[in-house]
Amino acid sequence: MRLFIAINFDQKMKDALEDLQEGLRARGIRGNYTRTENLHLTLAFIGEYKNPGTVLDILEGIPFEPFTVSLEGIRYFRDMIFADISPCPPLEKTVRELRRALGRNDIPFDRKKFSPHITLVRKVSYSHDRPVLPSAASRQGTMVDRISLMKSERGKKGMIYTELGSLGEEGVFLC
Repeated sequence: MRLFIAINFDQKMKDALEDLQEGLRARGIRGNYTRTENLHLTLAFIGEYKNPGTVLDILEGIPFEPFTVSLEGIRYFRDMIFADISPCPPLEKTVRELRRALGRNDIPFDRKKFSPHITLVRKVSYSHDRPVLPSAASRQGTMVDRISLMKSERGKKGMIYTELGSLGEEGVFLC
């Protein structure tokens, strides 16, 4: 089973991200646009792992308090376009605690440096010169009141992400 731990967004944040995607389309940028229901911020990519219950047990031991994340801007990265997240010490602390707990418990995860972003488009292409990206000047923000263990599966119309459980102020909740 392919797993990752992420922040799923409320509808207001998803609407702001969709507006950014529309701005990209209006500039003639083509590619594989992330479907609205799949817009998220990955905190730790685990990959193939057979026991999600173990990961949920580990989540339960992580201290968690709600915090706010905000959009900072958008940028090209290789053949993708990302929405960046403003610096957020509580987010960075949560990710640090999460990754330490995964490591202590021998749960494999991608150990690349955490760079908080939301993938808006993959396999970007355009007809002429590289278009100027629209502004994320609104700096839309959202309250993060939980982090989620997600399962990723390939479906007929692309990736399908399913929440298996989440960690909030009250502890772990199973879906």
